[in-house]
Amino acid sequence: MDIRYKLASYRICSPEETFEKIQDALKKIQTIEIGNIQHLDKLGIPVYYLKRRVVVNGKEGEVVHYGKGATDIQAKVSACMEAIERFSASYDEDKVKEKADNPINIEDLILPQYADKNVKEWVEGVDIINDEIVDVPADAVFYPTEGKLFRGHTNGLASGNTLDEAILHATLEIIERDAWSLADLSRRIPTKINPEDAKNPLIHELIEKFEKAGVEVILKDLTSEFEIPVVAAISDDSSKDPLMLCVGVGCHLHPEIAILRALTEVAQSRASQLHGFRRDAKLRKEFTSKIPYERLKRIHKKWFEYEEEINVAEMPNNARYDLKKDLEFIKDKISEYGFDKLIYVNLNRVGVDAVRVIIPKMEVYTMDRDRLSKNALERVKRKL
Repeated sequence: MDIRYKLASYRICSPEETFEKIQDALKKIQTIEIGNIQHLDKLGIPVYYLKRRVVVNGKEGEVVHYGKGATDIQAKVSACMEAIERFSASYDEDKVKEKADNPINIEDLILPQYADKNVKEWVEGVDIINDEIVDVPADAVFYPTEGKLFRGHTNGLASGNTLDEAILHATLEIIERDAWSLADLSRRIPTKINPEDAKNPLIHELIEKFEKAGVEVILKDLTSEFEIPVVAAISDDSSKDPLMLCVGVGCHLHPEIAILRALTEVAQSRASQLHGFRRDAKLRKEFTSKIPYERLKRIHKKWFEYEEEINVAEMPNNARYDLKKDLEFIKDKISEYGFDKLIYVNLNRVGVDAVRVIIPKMEVYTMDRDRLSKNALERVKRKL
């Protein structure tokens, strides 16, 4: 299916059309309110939140999801779609079976030392590289989980206007975290990206907003051997507030979409930190309050320094503007480097396509320090 909306994102339809289509789903996930929190920060870049009602262990509560975007409606829809994907990823006993017919090798999921390898719950997924049904542990599908195999996470969860759109965006997130993990492990200073030759006007508008607010934003190229652009945006605030030393990472076949994602992710990180609703924001505030600004910058100096610089035009661009062709490119590229499975589980529960994608052997170190493959350091060395 052709990509028709490609200025601020990469979707088959505009965010306005998507928002209209998901109204019933927003009711089903028990949305309480949707709001804009860009006023909490000085950037003037849209960041939205969606608050919804949940029941955990018989007790009612509320959860908040954030959304980013270069435009107001895009950020609003982003928050809504994240809320839908998280609702869709909750435990579903109808999908669970006790005996696996064609189990994946669980060691390929990069297990921590504490893992309970006696998997008792399995879920069927579709491997689109080998065109077969495979069984994956429930811990790798649902969120939240008890975490017997590894800690629960949201990597590879996505929703979309179609199944293929959801699969593409979930896959790109996994590739993003994989590349970010390798960059974290490497001693190499990531190459700086000079955005001056970017053709998308939204990139220049966003960077101008950062600059006018007294926030320096540095773009770094984290692209791995897959030649699928992964970009980190690091913000350094003139206020010298350690809480505002934020990073956002974006991945896409088109480098300018990857840059937009990274920039808007930084804006979301800042605003959600100031909003302070979620536990992770509170923990980060507590952590940074104990470390002076200059020391925190020294600890993370490779993200602020650079030795090499490239222009946007020098980055690989393999966007086909067709979902199936984009997925075919990704399948071929990761298979070339030994990643021989790309599995999705269909999680559609409220009439909106949502998936969990699992790519065995891809790194997750940047989000879970207990999980590191034996192959990771070898991949890092090859890139030095």
